[in-house]
Amino acid sequence: MTASYSMVLPAARVFKCLSVPSSPAISATTTLQEIASYHQKGIAKVVLKKGKTQLFRNGSPMVYSRAVDRIIGRPPPKTGDVVLVADGTEKPIGWGVFNSSSMFCVRLMQLEEEATRDPSCALNVEKLLEARIYAAIQLRRSLGLPSANTNAYRLVNSEGDRLSGLIVDIFGDLAVIASSAAWVEKYKTQIQACISRIDGINYISWRPSIEILKEEGVYLSNFKELHSQTSLQRVKVMENGISYFISLEGQKTGFYADQRENRHFISTIVDDQRVLDMYCYSGGFALNAACGGARNVTGVDSSLLALDLAKENVVLNNLDPGKVSFLRCDAADFMKDAVSKNETWDIVIMDPPKLAPRRKVLQNAYGMYRNLNSLAMLLTKQGGLLMTCSCSGAMTRSGMFLNVLQAAASNVGRKVTVLRQAGAACDHPIDPSYPEGAYLSNILLRVL
Repeated sequence: MTASYSMVLPAARVFKCLSVPSSPAISATTTLQEIASYHQKGIAKVVLKKGKTQLFRNGSPMVYSRAVDRIIGRPPPKTGDVVLVADGTEKPIGWGVFNSSSMFCVRLMQLEEEATRDPSCALNVEKLLEARIYAAIQLRRSLGLPSANTNAYRLVNSEGDRLSGLIVDIFGDLAVIASSAAWVEKYKTQIQACISRIDGINYISWRPSIEILKEEGVYLSNFKELHSQTSLQRVKVMENGISYFISLEGQKTGFYADQRENRHFISTIVDDQRVLDMYCYSGGFALNAACGGARNVTGVDSSLLALDLAKENVVLNNLDPGKVSFLRCDAADFMKDAVSKNETWDIVIMDPPKLAPRRKVLQNAYGMYRNLNSLAMLLTKQGGLLMTCSCSGAMTRSGMFLNVLQAAASNVGRKVTVLRQAGAACDHPIDPSYPEGAYLSNILLRVL
């Protein structure tokens, strides 16, 4: 099947969820080394350097090349091959999928202790996929997802669901699969088959992260989008009782489900308030503010596609267009102009795009976040509220976001207090052994 930037395929409805993978006839005390010995072709072994083992035994999911001492196996493993990961004595501590091109040479899939307790998925990517996706479904169901009021949510959150490099967002009967690892591309057919068996899923859209995959040694730039009569351009979803049109040509997977709980919170504090939603995209925060009883809502974004969706979403929810308006403008330019006119709002929301995609640009990002937030604070009336966000993992992990906000306030002679700190919604689980997964900061400030 030809890969594409955003390929939508029909998926047969199956009115039965994925079943728990059955266990093979292997003793519950069987070790990974013993299971590996059953493989006729043999399985290569990636041996870690002295002092590096504990990090990965504790669950860190990606083995970087500099942590590797040697690789045992002839011929050497190729990208996508299953390998054992072992300590300096060559005793396996787990297994994963190899990559000869990436700085992360192994994505750890399962630890030795887990394989010993339950060997049903040991050294078998397809069975592990089924087990992990089944577990992800069960977790979301325990969180009340989907529900009568919400059918847009994250089903698989990469490392948080122990499938590093794989993201699956559910939008009604559409599953959008985002791939950012070579092993995900290799097992594309199996992943699609697994997702298509989920009750209620009729369509699948595969969205490879082209630039990230290049770092994985996977080049898809020559593949063109597949157009067919079954292709979906957009879908209608519901989140917390509010309806949205989602464009499959939009950003990321098409919708930012990570802010669901923060959007709902906004709806509870906006009664009779004037609200400004910067970087509003398709109107998530703005719509929640309008539905929450805001007196007036203004949304600003530079994307015409996003604003067209936002305006349609106002009509979709039978909201008064006289109370909700959207403007196409650069955010900084809009705020500078509004400051020059002494305009203020009761509540300002600022959710900019990722300004620090990598740690090496973090210093520059400090300045950008500071300047944008200084402007936002000037637009917040005295005693008003500013909800400001950073989706830059490097910024969140640096622990400096609050310092940046304090500096922003000091720059313009304002004083701020922190009322609320939040991150991504609960369907975006984080593995504590992979803190990089905690990328979103959402801070509510009182501005004096």
